[in-house]
Amino acid sequence: MPLYVDADACPVKEEIYRVGRRYELKVFVVANSVIRVPAEPLIEMVVVSGGFDVADDWIAERAVKGDVVVTSDIPLAGRCIETGARVLGAKGFEFTEDAIGDALATRALHDMLRQGGTFGGGPAPFAKTDRSRFLSKLDELVHAARRDLRT
Repeated sequence: MPLYVDADACPVKEEIYRVGRRYELKVFVVANSVIRVPAEPLIEMVVVSGGFDVADDWIAERAVKGDVVVTSDIPLAGRCIETGARVLGAKGFEFTEDAIGDALATRALHDMLRQGGTFGGGPAPFAKTDRSRFLSKLDELVHAARRDLRT
């Protein structure tokens, strides 16, 4: 059961490494450029090149039921949910099958408003509570994914 990390802008990589070590899980850190990762057998840096969504494609092509994906990318989350993977955002909120449609619609609306100049800014800054919620939820999802593998 691997952990896949959409790593280009992921603020919780150290927490992911910690959970990966605790449960002896393979962690794939996927990015468009080299990111420093601990030199450990269970942590693997995967550098993809060739375009905007190549890292997303790499993850989506591999994530299956029983895997956990960490990403803040809503379209990637949707693709991974379709394969049965568990998906967690960096702020500790799980993407679920029930909520992904709303998340995609909200993203599209925000994009449209930004292009029209009526909506600005981005997500709220990453806070200490986000990190704590993430760590707790990742632990929960690892256990849930393990149960998925038994069914």
